[in-house]
Amino acid sequence: MQEAGKRLKALREGAMLSQAKMAEVIGSTQSSVNRYENGQSTPPVSLFRAYADYFDVSMDYIFARTDKPQGKLYEYKPKLAQDNEQMRQFIEMCFDPSSPMNDKLKDTLFKMMLGGDEG
Repeated sequence: MQEAGKRLKALREGAMLSQAKMAEVIGSTQSSVNRYENGQSTPPVSLFRAYADYFDVSMDYIFARTDKPQGKLYEYKPKLAQDNEQMRQFIEMCFDPSSPMNDKLKDTLFKMMLGGDEG
């Protein structure tokens, strides 16, 4: 648990949060956070989940099974709203109409946004 405590501390310090603020975020106390980070006490599984969710890292990272915050099996797939008109307008504004690649780039982004071959 010593290594997990170091990871919890590194995550907190990386976000420039005090132990007191972190305790508030996860619904704990400053003294508990201190004990967890220093390996004096074993956190409950729910606390590890709270850290993983808050810092968007994997449990593998917290438990030092990997040095990659996203973990071994992590595959990020952003959730895009289907047919989001604001996103469509934003994409339209991002491209120079005089560019020869303008239409191809926009079409590719629209397809990605819709998650298929439509656009």
